[in-house]
Amino acid sequence: MVGMTKALLVIDIQESFCQRPSWQAVSNPDVAAQANRLVDQARARGDFVVWVLHSEPGTNSVFDVDSGFVRLVDELKPADGEPTLTKTSRNAFTTTNLQQLLTERGIRELTVCGIQTEQCCETTTRLAADLGFDVEFVIDATATFPIPHRDAPAGRSIDEIVADPTTLSTDEIIRRTEYALAGRFATIRTVDELTGS
Repeated sequence: MVGMTKALLVIDIQESFCQRPSWQAVSNPDVAAQANRLVDQARARGDFVVWVLHSEPGTNSVFDVDSGFVRLVDELKPADGEPTLTKTSRNAFTTTNLQQLLTERGIRELTVCGIQTEQCCETTTRLAADLGFDVEFVIDATATFPIPHRDAPAGRSIDEIVADPTTLSTDEIIRRTEYALAGRFATIRTVDELTGS
């Protein structure tokens, strides 16, 4: 694919997350629609689109391939020639051939969106920057969930987790991610900024 200089990484917008009780507290229930706006723009420009899924084999969880949930949500539809990579690490590089796919095409600029803001999306962004890629992190095309305090008791409902004042809220997570990445690992962008709408 000569001529491509940019790639869009759509990370872990998969059915696994929708099956978890925490989905009711997701920061951005429209994350798939936001990602689709970026996909439409990337395709119109001739950019490379890469789809990434997270798998935890042998766990008997919704992230185990055998569960049937390690698949993109129904709203997302890869086009012919757009690879879907399945990773087992937090970042999209370590356990896939993503770097090879990008390098073979001469791509040096990445746009990142997906789930979770502070985990797989942020981790992929940090590693990409360390590998020399210029990264745009599309904050409103990511999603995350409240994080219980490390000392909080296990087994609580999502309502109990959200009500706990020691829980890190999704707003706090997103704000922290913006501060941590901006000017160091990525440029923070919004979907409207990138699509002009």
